[in-house]
Amino acid sequence: MIIKSLELFNYRIYKGLNLIDLSKDSEKNIFIVSGKNGFGKTTFLMSLVWCLYGRQMEDVDELYKQEIADQGGYSKYINNALNRLAEAEGETSLYVAITFTDVSIPELPCNEIKIIRSYNKLTGGHDTVDILIDNYPNELTNEVGPEIFIRDFLLPKEIAKFFFFDAEKIVNLAEESSIDQQRKLSKAYSEVLGIKKYEDLKGELEELRYKLRKESANFKDKQELITIEADIALASNQIIQNEKSILELSDKIDFNKQELNQVQEKLIRAGSSISLEELQEMVKKENELVAKSESLASELKEHFDLVPFAIGGNILSDLHSQLAYEAKLKTTKFQAEAVVNKTEDVINELAETLPQDGNTVITFKIREIYAEALRKIIKKHFFGEIEEIPDDVQTIHDFSEVETNEFNSLISNIRNSFKESFRRISGDNQQAKNELSSLRKKIRDAEAQQDEPLIIALKEKRKRLDDSIEQLQKTKFQLELQSDEKQKEIISKEKQKLELTKKLEVSEQNKGKDEEASKLILYLQDFIVTFKEKKKESLEREILIGLDMLMHKKDFIKRVNVEIADDLIDIKLYNNRNNEIRKGSLSKGEQQMYATALLRGLVEESDIDFPVFIDSPMQKFDEQHAENIVKHFYPSVADQVVIFPLINKELTLKEYELLKPNLAKTYLIDNINQDRSQFLMLEPNDFIEAYNTKYNAN
Repeated sequence: MIIKSLELFNYRIYKGLNLIDLSKDSEKNIFIVSGKNGFGKTTFLMSLVWCLYGRQMEDVDELYKQEIADQGGYSKYINNALNRLAEAEGETSLYVAITFTDVSIPELPCNEIKIIRSYNKLTGGHDTVDILIDNYPNELTNEVGPEIFIRDFLLPKEIAKFFFFDAEKIVNLAEESSIDQQRKLSKAYSEVLGIKKYEDLKGELEELRYKLRKESANFKDKQELITIEADIALASNQIIQNEKSILELSDKIDFNKQELNQVQEKLIRAGSSISLEELQEMVKKENELVAKSESLASELKEHFDLVPFAIGGNILSDLHSQLAYEAKLKTTKFQAEAVVNKTEDVINELAETLPQDGNTVITFKIREIYAEALRKIIKKHFFGEIEEIPDDVQTIHDFSEVETNEFNSLISNIRNSFKESFRRISGDNQQAKNELSSLRKKIRDAEAQQDEPLIIALKEKRKRLDDSIEQLQKTKFQLELQSDEKQKEIISKEKQKLELTKKLEVSEQNKGKDEEASKLILYLQDFIVTFKEKKKESLEREILIGLDMLMHKKDFIKRVNVEIADDLIDIKLYNNRNNEIRKGSLSKGEQQMYATALLRGLVEESDIDFPVFIDSPMQKFDEQHAENIVKHFYPSVADQVVIFPLINKELTLKEYELLKPNLAKTYLIDNINQDRSQFLMLEPNDFIEAYNTKYNAN
């Protein structure tokens, strides 16, 4: 799949209709879109993400989330997206359209797909999305809805960050992150590697088996199941409502923060003890500390869930011992049954070899005496290590293997890392709060001390905004807590549902379906384990190939280990002494090399055919790294690669010459004035000279 063309109409700095042709008719797969800072490179990239995801663009990357927050929420962002010059001339609408070609969707044979996201400031409300299949609306896209169609058939938003990325900021893939961030990243890894689709299929089959059993349940059991389902639906609806409310609250918080920053600026101007640049830097630091504090608070909240288990350590230890004993009993019972079966097979075969001529008479009693003696001899000499199961033994919990593994994981966490992790997070959280308090005091101290009416009014407004933000954040936090509780309630109810359905027999008419579903589930369980292992091995191999290709410290990283456990995927690096290399200890250039190799590996291992867009390429790279990126990474990472370099800074003449054999088209962003930019298509051979002539560069 490649992007044939992109249309920007009155979107931010692009006034009127701006069409950029990205079609290609050869093996050349790289496109350059360049201009000076502030001319519209990042806006171009953002237009693509907005067109595909709209309000949910903030879930793609922190860059877009911060942009929306800086604008004062999504409503303000989309209102401000209308080109200022166009608005001054009375225009009210804007849109971005992407046309895809070389599309391969089995459910939807077609040549082209066009996504159009538009907004009209006059009518307000929400942006709208239209999808045209070969220039016409389509029943499938209307049935599933445009947002779901884009996520399910083009590019899931969870993995969009791997295809739209800022090369300067992808180093965060190599930085230490919170458990919550790791889970989100792991979810994206699972999606891009194709693991999730098989797990979803297994879940659908399990749901089918549940429905078959529910059909055959008696009145009492059916009513209990209906009650459990109603509770799950109620909790799920509450979470959906909370998510909507949280989005609205986030917009209000962003809006109030924007107003607060404006008030703060006015107070600083009046006091003039620090410059506005210093204030902006302090506000940026304040936002970073707030984000860090929120992330740590989220981690702390997860740890609080484990506190009751840590307090009840003795009970937990007893339960752990009982589960280990029950697991051993299950194994012993299975082995004992196998011994009995094998022994009886031996006895039966031996009985068949006895003479059948009528001269030798072996009574049943004699046969049993010898049979019993054989049982004891076989057990003594071949299965003596198998323990006897006491007659009065009782299984109390009867955990499944999955439940036992989950419990063992919990025990391991509490015993090995919980205490240290809890202390670290608590300390980091307190430190972040102290730094935030100190920073805010510095901002307050820099303000005017006059008692003029204007200053007093500004301070009163700031106090109102502070109080409003605090209250909104408290409400948002309470909703998040409530959603967490509802999610736990759903998990508990799902377990109740599972336990109840285990006891139900499927009806005769549905037995065939149930058995077939059961076989498929068992097959999928084995397949998923094998698939994960293969993906793990191939991703390890691809990342290592990428590192060897890109880094000039050969053998610096000798081994890559991808660990997949439950909902977490962790990637570890090892040197030639088999010592782990902490990614946080790498230099910024090395971190970017690792992140680039990881991105290459993920794109290589995914079944997703989608263009790759790279903003700020060549950042943090030395000459040899940059050469390796140009020669090996860009030409091979995807069938269509669009890069947005700053010429002579992020892409030198030497690097451009290395790239030129793979260049399909080159575009210069021509800035007419502060409110308007446009695209100029240039021949790759003329591009650098035209750029330098236009901007008088050396």
